[in-house]
Amino acid sequence: MLFFNISSFYYFYFSATAVYVIFMPKVLLDVGYSASEIGILYALAPLMRFLTPFLFLKLIKLDAKVFKIALASSIIATSSFYFTIDNFYAFMFANALLGVSLSLILPYIEIIALKDLGKERYGKSRLFGSIGFMVIALVLAKFLSSPFIALHFFLIANIITVIFSIILLKHDVSHDDAASKKPFSFFKYWPFWLSLFFMQMSFGSFYNFFTIYETEHGVSLETVSYLWSFGILCEIVMLYFQGPLLKRNLKNILLFCLSLTVLRWMILFLFPESLFLTYVTQGMHAFSFGLYHSSVIIFLYTLYDNKKLAQQFMYGVAYGLGGFMGALLAGYLYGEYLFLSSAFFAACSLFFMLKVNKQVS
Repeated sequence: MLFFNISSFYYFYFSATAVYVIFMPKVLLDVGYSASEIGILYALAPLMRFLTPFLFLKLIKLDAKVFKIALASSIIATSSFYFTIDNFYAFMFANALLGVSLSLILPYIEIIALKDLGKERYGKSRLFGSIGFMVIALVLAKFLSSPFIALHFFLIANIITVIFSIILLKHDVSHDDAASKKPFSFFKYWPFWLSLFFMQMSFGSFYNFFTIYETEHGVSLETVSYLWSFGILCEIVMLYFQGPLLKRNLKNILLFCLSLTVLRWMILFLFPESLFLTYVTQGMHAFSFGLYHSSVIIFLYTLYDNKKLAQQFMYGVAYGLGGFMGALLAGYLYGEYLFLSSAFFAACSLFFMLKVNKQVS
């Protein structure tokens, strides 16, 4: 039953994420937002993800009570999208509130998943998130006739996510961090944290502008949904079979994934109108997200005593600060050289990973 509940959480959490990532940028473009405004809006939630974990170093503890507040805030934020979408500043505030909520919800559940399922079954549960993402990518493109349809899907998926989150509260992991005695430190592993930052920064163009980029190069919205789905399908296969790989040298795995990511963005830059090569780059998502993400999660779980805080900062530094800078710059760099900049950021991530010491293995 625990496997089912965690898998269901992942399914609906990433279904909501799919609406937000794949379709909301196009919705905002259609209602009159500029590319730079979309970049600013999509930078806010990641910025909140980055700032929020610092409150938990000394001031706050991520326990069941705080987790419930985060769940309620996520419902308030997604509900407010209906009446704030036409006002840039009001919509900006709603996105910021959503970012704070998400910075607490996913790390809390990730620790439950790793603790109670183990790294062998973690990937097989996490892949249901990818399935949810893919289903939304396939389904919503056929029904997206008005902005409110996307908002309906987003709110419903978020409500069901909250329901399964509440069910999982009985597996509270607050006591795990009570035994933590070592102070949390970025500096001991600073190259790794910088690598995380630049890797996610490279995804700013992809997550926020891939749909717009492809449609402007003559690809239909329905075909773009197939491209997203193919990438997720490859990710699902990787998540299911990655268990034996994660027993190997994690640093070498991460270096390989980063190298493929540099190549992935370069292909999108050089051949934007080649549908075949775009499918190839989407196939690389199995490595540049699927295998890479699991390797990072498991590394941090074994490295730090305060496991929830480590996961919070991973999402804060990578998906937060990296996502913030990536989204912001992508909004201003949008054009011919968009994915060349992504390749540069991924190369920076590769450079810093090469400097990580052997303790990562």
